[in-house]
Amino acid sequence: MKFPILASFILLCIFSAIGMRRTSRKFEEKEQNFWERERESNNVRKKSLDTLEYIHIPYDLLPFGTAEDNGILLSAEEELLALKDEKIVNFTGISNTDLKLEYGTANITALTQFDQNYTALVVSLQKWGEALYNLGRFEDACQVLEFAVKTRTDISATYRLLIDLYKTKLGFNEATIKSKLEGLLPIAKNLNALSRNQILNMLAAEGIESEDDIGA
Repeated sequence: MKFPILASFILLCIFSAIGMRRTSRKFEEKEQNFWERERESNNVRKKSLDTLEYIHIPYDLLPFGTAEDNGILLSAEEELLALKDEKIVNFTGISNTDLKLEYGTANITALTQFDQNYTALVVSLQKWGEALYNLGRFEDACQVLEFAVKTRTDISATYRLLIDLYKTKLGFNEATIKSKLEGLLPIAKNLNALSRNQILNMLAAEGIESEDDIGA
């Protein structure tokens, strides 16, 4: 009995070694491709940023100036007002290498700042919307969270709150609820983020799925 066991062990070792070599080769290829793209990106000349999809905060349409003495609301409003003169662009899921290839190495500092401004924007919008929700200010919360979704935020909590607002807090009829939820689907499907599937699953739980998803 010892020989078959030994032979099986040897075969297992061989197959494991082959698998590890394949994994190692794939990793080396990915690493090589990364550094080739990185070298290429460092030689791309500076390009115009005029065509970027800049995000503008609609200060006149959102419930600014209504915080009174609520610290969370005041903090969120102040954070958003601090972005008033900043350039904001959503680069979620896009690497620095890809940005340099597209817009040139000389622009990477500015592009990184635009993306950091976007992160600050959607985090503040989520905090603001959630605080308004907790205070029972459902229409104001909806305004804030809908704007966040319009910017293609990937914060899943924003979608979760908005779904609940549509379903239970705003007095919508069934047809309106379905229409509102369906409006979230194309945005969620085009997210370039790890939270994309989680958000799509939230909508699927409400019976909102694309024809492609149903046929898959």
